[in-house]
Amino acid sequence: MRSFETVVRRDVHRSGRVWCEQALRVLADIDEALVTACAPGAEARWPALYAKARDDGDRSVRTEAFEAMATGRWELADAVWQETDLLLWKPPAAWFSMNAFFVPDGAGRRLRNELVRQLRAPHPPY
Repeated sequence: MRSFETVVRRDVHRSGRVWCEQALRVLADIDEALVTACAPGAEARWPALYAKARDDGDRSVRTEAFEAMATGRWELADAVWQETDLLLWKPPAAWFSMNAFFVPDGAGRRLRNELVRQLRAPHPPY
C-alpha cells in the first residue's frame, strides 16, 4: 500500500458479521508492520445502540449495546471517530495490533492510553 492511502478496518463478529468499520490512513507499509492512523472526524460505522449511547452519554444504553453485540443482534450506523488520534501498528502475521491513543496537550499531543488488541485467528490482512 502507498503511504496516505485510505483503508478500512473491519472487525468481524464470530458469527461472520461485520460489527465495526473504521477508515484509517496508511502511514507506512513496511516488512515489520502496517502502520495506520485515525483522527477525529474520520468515517466509521458501529452498532446503532453504541452510537446512541455515545451521543446521549447514557451508560445504560451502552450496556444494552454490548449485550446486543454479544448475542449477534445489531445494525450498523454511520458515525465519526471522536476525541483521540489513534496510531495502530499491525505486524503482518500477528494475531494482535498495538493501538496508541493520543489527546491534545497544549500545542501538541500526549499519550492517553495504549491497547493491545487481540485478534481472532486466522486473521486476514487489512
